[in-house]
Amino acid sequence: MAKNIGGYSRRDFVKSGFFLLSGAMVVPSLLAFNPAGDTPAFTLKPIGRSLALEDYYIWCSSPIWGDDGKVHLFYSRWKKEKGMSGWIRGSEIAHAVADRPDATFVDHGVVLHPREGYWDSTTCHNPLIQKVGDTYYLFYMGNSNGKTDTKRIGIATAKSLNGPWERPDNPALMPGAEGSWDDHCTTNPAFVMGNDGKYWLFYKSWNTKEYQEASGSVRGNRKYGLAKADHPCGPYSKVSDDPVIDFSGRPNNAQLEDAFVWKEDSTYYMIARDMGFYNHEYGLLLSSVDGLHWSEPKIAYLDMPSYVREDTPPAHLKRFGRLERPMFLLDKDKGTPRYLFGATQGGSSNTSTTFVFDIQSYNL
Repeated sequence: MAKNIGGYSRRDFVKSGFFLLSGAMVVPSLLAFNPAGDTPAFTLKPIGRSLALEDYYIWCSSPIWGDDGKVHLFYSRWKKEKGMSGWIRGSEIAHAVADRPDATFVDHGVVLHPREGYWDSTTCHNPLIQKVGDTYYLFYMGNSNGKTDTKRIGIATAKSLNGPWERPDNPALMPGAEGSWDDHCTTNPAFVMGNDGKYWLFYKSWNTKEYQEASGSVRGNRKYGLAKADHPCGPYSKVSDDPVIDFSGRPNNAQLEDAFVWKEDSTYYMIARDMGFYNHEYGLLLSSVDGLHWSEPKIAYLDMPSYVREDTPPAHLKRFGRLERPMFLLDKDKGTPRYLFGATQGGSSNTSTTFVFDIQSYNL
């Protein structure tokens, strides 16, 4: 399925003032699209670093159209002095707004912060904003010890994108029993309304023993499971004792993470970050008719240097060149992918920022 999508003209791009630095978007040198042999499913036009904060790392940028016609972004951030690993022990979820998808986002402050004494007392991360009926659902991950083994998925709710947000005292989805593939945690929520009338929650996890005994730069093998509920807040029941996506039998400890799921023409599609299927720099695209059995991954998008040219980063930005936590801003009317949002290291503060692409066309 090939789709061409209209976009802004170069004149509109220049007139919008994206080349300002203070309080506006920082745009690196943009490259003509050149897949160099690897043809991705999505043809992308880079817009730029649309949200950057001097004193923070920014990650997990989840966009949604507001009733005000603006684009609202829910994103995770943590203090720059904590370094890149600060997400696990001090992240918070904040809200930003832009007049258009290709405009600079303005920060509107924190909406979810760690709560002392609760399951999300150390960090709040992995936001995913969705609307069902007249309610907004903000899926996220929290933990209580600054480590991965207490990561749990929770759901905050509000009637307005401006809040107030209500959080239940307990997580929405717990890990599996000891020894199961998902006994370590639940994290990286992806949500979609199923063709069966139920609400589907995809989640990432892995096995604790395998993780503890593994060696190498990437320990353990991340897999995805599926749980369903009759209400967006749950309770959620896992559809199987087995994962629905599992690359553990492949070479190079292949796996994926950061899944985003949407439905188009009654088929489910997933984009995710590659972790060894092709490499660690690409995005992946998978499809499924039932949410249980998924296609072989193909390339969704390429590494960042295929689209933009930036200065060589400092040594502490070891993930530079990747677009991570990919999420779509869907077309208002059609519900199809229109803009690609992600997180990438770099920017003027040598941290990480939101980066936005205009989707010119795609082939599912």
